Amino acid sequence: MESQIQAQAQAVPPPSEPPHPRVRKHSGFASRVLPGERDVWVYVPPGYEEERQHRYPLLILQDGQNLFDPETSFIRGRTWRVAENADEAIVAGDVEPLVIVGVQNAGERRLAEYTPVHDWKMGGGEASKYAEMLIEELLPFLHRHYRLRSGANDTGLGGSSLGGLVSLWMGLRYPQIFGKLAVLSPSVWWNHRFIVGYVSEAARGLDQGPDQAWARRPRIWLDVGDQEGRRTLADAEVLHARLQANGWRDGIDLHFEAVAGGTHDEAAWAERVQPMLRFLFPSQGV
Repeated sequence: MESQIQAQAQAVPPPSEPPHPRVRKHSGFASRVLPGERDVWVYVPPGYEEERQHRYPLLILQDGQNLFDPETSFIRGRTWRVAENADEAIVAGDVEPLVIVGVQNAGERRLAEYTPVHDWKMGGGEASKYAEMLIEELLPFLHRHYRLRSGANDTGLGGSSLGGLVSLWMGLRYPQIFGKLAVLSPSVWWNHRFIVGYVSEAARGLDQGPDQAWARRPRIWLDVGDQEGRRTLADAEVLHARLQANGWRDGIDLHFEAVAGGTHDEAAWAERVQPMLRFLFPSQGV
């Protein structure tokens, strides 16, 4: 991890200013691994500028254009309100101050980058390249420009729908890097529920090595709305059961919630941001 943080990443333009005063937008982040450019939004918590010696945990979220800025969101005007939700939870003392990053999806290439295996009908299966970009290019960039703590226990990953799928897969594949996972309304259905089987495969490598800190299983927030469709709900319940069967414990390193009235959209996910942050990044005083 330390060598990855020290690695050189592509230079990007200086940040511009989106609506929230503590969200910085880095436009045109370019990758050597993936085609095109993407914007990256970075939220810093209250007190970040004043406490110059303090370092912070990090949460990276997919579909970054839907998180902070109403002008860039998939449904214009509706976002996850990540900055506002994080501010409220941090000021209330419920959540540890942290840096939250939103990575813009690749538009028409979103399905390819957010799916870990190829599906014979729908294609996809380029998540390994997306993971390489995040780990070898974006993480070093973030550690160079922001005061972040390193290590899996202070580095989270998350998203919704296909973004939830790829976040869970990456966390299971790279538990030495991502120790906290926010998996909202995941697309469990992809390629005949591939991710359910992958949980069992990945779990065999956890808590087995001589370095237990390296092999520790990620802490997982998993949710689904009960109005997202019977299949989506059933799939999430199957995933929850598989995690339990492989050693995750509810209330300790796993939280599963079927949200009453929850739908598959930005407004619904906005309602889940604070509970998710409280579980994954609780205040040290809690």
